[in-house]
Amino acid sequence: MEQQDRALLIIGSRLLAYPGETFFDELHDILDGIESDITSSELKKEMTHSVNAFKNYTIEKLRKVYVATFDLRAKNGLYLTAHELGDSNKRGAALIKLQKIINQAGYERIDEDLSDYIPMLLEFLSVAPDSRDNDRLIRRLAVAIHRIMSNLPEGNPYRQFLHVLMDTVFPQPTKKELEKLEYEREEADLEELPYPIMYG
Repeated sequence: MEQQDRALLIIGSRLLAYPGETFFDELHDILDGIESDITSSELKKEMTHSVNAFKNYTIEKLRKVYVATFDLRAKNGLYLTAHELGDSNKRGAALIKLQKIINQAGYERIDEDLSDYIPMLLEFLSVAPDSRDNDRLIRRLAVAIHRIMSNLPEGNPYRQFLHVLMDTVFPQPTKKELEKLEYEREEADLEELPYPIMYG
């Protein structure tokens, strides 16, 4: 993987994480990284534009956008195996396999997120050596990120950046891969419930 692609992955891992108190300070570091690590002038311009879109929000408003984008809609969730398997009981085994890939590459998770958390996987791929397992992981992420991006409206700031990732780092999913994603995912056997659920 080229260094420029690795730089985009680490930027993606930062932008797709829940915006913390230092988010806007981190944006300055991200913009500095774009200037120093992105070699294509056209890509540098496109990346700068997509990152600057986040400056149009206060931290409070951005957090609301983040939750509405990723937490309240299953189709936009940031967990890889949830896209691939839904509520299938196969998901547990898939999580274990992902953790094994991470450990075999010499890395360990230091937070409480599941091993299929997409921002964490982007960070992992940005530093991990190239391997067959990681090539397959890149293809899997491409399908999931394409699904997320396709469900976001044009004005959503996360859609702009995901579009850059898909155009630059990830291979375009094939029709067969997209169909497989929809076919193998199992939905929860529940009636649609109102959100949020209030307990008295």
